[in-house]
Amino acid sequence: MKVAVVGTGYVGLVTGACLASLGHHVVCVDRDQKRIDTVNAGQAPFHEDGLNALISQALADGRLTGTTDLRAALTDADVSIIAVGTPSTGGRIDLSAVEQAARDVGRLLPALGRYHTVVLKSTCVPGTADTMLRSVLERESGLTAGAFGLCMNPEFLREGAAVRDFLEADRIVIGAFDERSAAALQTLYSELDCPKLVTTLRNAEMIKYTANTLLATLISFSNEIAALCEAVPGLDERVVMEGVHLDRRLTPLVDGRPVRAGIQSYLRAGIGYGGSCFPKDTQALQEFARDAAVTTPLLDAVISTNDARAERILDIVARHTGELRGKRIALLGLAFKPGTDDVRESPGLRLGHLLVARGAQVVAWDPIAIEPARGVLPGSVEYTDDLDVALAGAEAALIATAWPQLAAYDWRQGIAQMAQPIIFDGRGILSSDSLPAGTLYLGVGRASKAAARP
Repeated sequence: MKVAVVGTGYVGLVTGACLASLGHHVVCVDRDQKRIDTVNAGQAPFHEDGLNALISQALADGRLTGTTDLRAALTDADVSIIAVGTPSTGGRIDLSAVEQAARDVGRLLPALGRYHTVVLKSTCVPGTADTMLRSVLERESGLTAGAFGLCMNPEFLREGAAVRDFLEADRIVIGAFDERSAAALQTLYSELDCPKLVTTLRNAEMIKYTANTLLATLISFSNEIAALCEAVPGLDERVVMEGVHLDRRLTPLVDGRPVRAGIQSYLRAGIGYGGSCFPKDTQALQEFARDAAVTTPLLDAVISTNDARAERILDIVARHTGELRGKRIALLGLAFKPGTDDVRESPGLRLGHLLVARGAQVVAWDPIAIEPARGVLPGSVEYTDDLDVALAGAEAALIATAWPQLAAYDWRQGIAQMAQPIIFDGRGILSSDSLPAGTLYLGVGRASKAAARP
């Protein structure tokens, strides 16, 4: 098929490159000429594992190109996919980019002279596709839905693993205005062997929010259990959750052998969820429920538990360092997760802001996310991509992102340079046994433990 993808952010560019790899002819459209030039040079304007190779191959095969000319992109397209941002403003999603994209596409529909399916992939609250999007397309085109196709096709891509998540999808949800609309997307995804759920536009929108809110709920539940374990001597969240994970509903037996379900990674305590999806989507669902006059005590608690997590962590650290004012603290990790340079709603940045507010001298380390973080954190924060430099003279180190470099690092060398050997492991990637004797190892969900002396 011939496809136009409007928007070259994480979702749009991954979608375009992956569809091209499946044999479709894809044109990625963006108003930013610099982003388009980057794509046409075989590069993504952000870090995502495996994406550059996919773009380069698709360009070489003649199946992918980028342009700022939407009219040219739509000329031969069977499908247009709207994948623009829906940022949060006061907890509500901002639909202005979606509305503008709908206007632009709608104006061009009559000139196509054939059936064309418009697909909304941007995350939007239920009712967006069959009200705002449909009305804008109908108004601008002079056509009625049915003369053109209309679908809602939510994405389930994890940053850092987005290419694999697309090409090895566990499910594809197709919200469709009618059967003809659904058929277009079934053809588009025919090469992917996974369950394909065809439903209404509103159900498709709600599935996306429900899926993300469930995962956020598991994280906040785990962090609440961790807070109990941190308060009661003798409890260890890791051991507690290991016992929970062994439930066969979480670790089913396959051919007589236990297989751990991927959802277990969300039933593990840490420093809170972040990124471009969970904070925005939980807040948007909360506001959507309020508009519908529905109370959401569980969702409210999920959000408040997450919001309070960073302060609690700093309280734990301060019990061992003393007042944080004037203390040099190494903040290890700025991206919200490994494998990406995305710092949106990053728990690491949340810790950075709170550390500065408490008067600490912060030196931040990250292998790839320093530049995105500079425009977000206070100006007093120092930056380095050298772990030795980050730890030199530090009175505590806080691990905020589970970068593999941290697990592989020679901590004996680094801790020897610290003013105080205090490590708070917010991601559970180290153990007290692997650290030099005398190191105070603080992990989530357990009491502090100093490494034993020989």
